[in-house]
Amino acid sequence: MEKKELTRYVSKHQPLLSTLEKIKLWPSRSGVLHGIREIDRRGCLAVVTTHCGEKFTVRDSRNSRAARWLRSRRYSESCKACAIPGWKLSKYAATVFSDRR
Repeated sequence: MEKKELTRYVSKHQPLLSTLEKIKLWPSRSGVLHGIREIDRRGCLAVVTTHCGEKFTVRDSRNSRAARWLRSRRYSESCKACAIPGWKLSKYAATVFSDRR
């Protein structure tokens, strides 16, 4: 029995942190896509830990570079240390960011 490719709908007008909690992927400035291990919310800021061990602080914004790159699915390659599985990349590629709220 063959599995169907399901399209996942995510609202494009969500804050960045709620989008990150659903997708669990982070596009770095160099274009590398990292897998997120943990998101620690601290008000309008959050500390994001990736699978490759990087930690950084993120501001919750709808118009940030990361939010725009996630919505447009812009990345050059996936991080080899994070080892993002192929099914997760294909699910991310099939995600539709719609205006539905």
